Amino acid sequence: MPYNQDDIRQLIQQGENHAVEFKLSQVHADSLAKEMTAFANSYGGVVLLGVDDKGNIQGLSKDRDWEEWVANISRNNVIPPIMSAYQEVDIDDGKVGVITVEKGLERPYQTSRSLFLVRVGSTSRTATQGELMRLFQQAGLFHFDLTAVQNTGLKELNLTKIADYFQRWDVDITDEEDLETLLANTDILTHDGQVTVAGLLLFGLQPQRFLHNSSIIFAHYLGKKADSELLDRQVIEGTLDYQVDACLTVIKHNLKNPSVIIEGKRESTIVQYLDKVFRELLVNACVHRNYAISGSRIRILQFNDRLEFISPGRLPNTVTIEKLRSGVSYAVNPVIVKFMENLRYIDKLGRGLPMVYRETVQLGRQPIFEEFGEEFRVTLPL
Repeated sequence: MPYNQDDIRQLIQQGENHAVEFKLSQVHADSLAKEMTAFANSYGGVVLLGVDDKGNIQGLSKDRDWEEWVANISRNNVIPPIMSAYQEVDIDDGKVGVITVEKGLERPYQTSRSLFLVRVGSTSRTATQGELMRLFQQAGLFHFDLTAVQNTGLKELNLTKIADYFQRWDVDITDEEDLETLLANTDILTHDGQVTVAGLLLFGLQPQRFLHNSSIIFAHYLGKKADSELLDRQVIEGTLDYQVDACLTVIKHNLKNPSVIIEGKRESTIVQYLDKVFRELLVNACVHRNYAISGSRIRILQFNDRLEFISPGRLPNTVTIEKLRSGVSYAVNPVIVKFMENLRYIDKLGRGLPMVYRETVQLGRQPIFEEFGEEFRVTLPL
């Protein structure tokens, strides 16, 4: 979007923050590349050239073609190259250069000096191991559900459930040596005999013993805010298929369903969501959450006016909210998706959220799909 003088003054008045950075015209190319890389790896932002750290407008020097210089940095000092927009605004007898950097579609980005940076508050800093892992996950370059869970082995798996799973393909698992080979080839075990994250979440005896927050919290509040009286709170643990089934039962139990007797038959007085809507959102949260974020759980929050499904982790690089509504599929955890499909919890990847949207609109309500921080939330009006 084109900026004018009032826009620049408003940005300066806000001060440097997660989306705004000030730089003098004497800035080195590598320093500017760091800020642009951090914005591209985060949620985008604006660099104001010709403004000092205190927000004083110093203006641009006349010793270079600033638009060309910024374009060269975007192409040569950031890997892979980023798309940036440049504009100059006349203000207070000087010029301010406005560099707009969008959230990148090819994350993670690094500088030509091999620095991976992210934007945190008003500063750009080197990404932590966890942040870098999430960036690679969002790019589809790394799948956490394939990683080994340390200090695990066959003894952590429910062999009865595994036998039932493979029986549908007439696969015999009675030979332990052949069993380990089979489980390694199907990504339940790694090739050194440790259980994968996916294997533990689908076939583990006690998944939460090792993956402590891989569970669902359900909370029912008597009001419209989280500080309202708490009517019910449950922590649902176990394998992912069990969590989906158990949480669906909890949701149905907590939803009011007043009814009347008409001609001897009890009929509901409220048009309610079909079970498949709740089931899809639960499956979506369990399948697509970022299990590398160890300090957070899936949260299902019921208020008087809405039901929120909150899952840790952002959408992959190329997926937008609008694309989700149209049926674009994505698999942050492809191994988990494979097993949940085979267990008949997923009909066809990409069809679920459009169904949720369609069913909600047919009830005269508007669902909300949104990202905030490192979480994805779906809100169903009640």
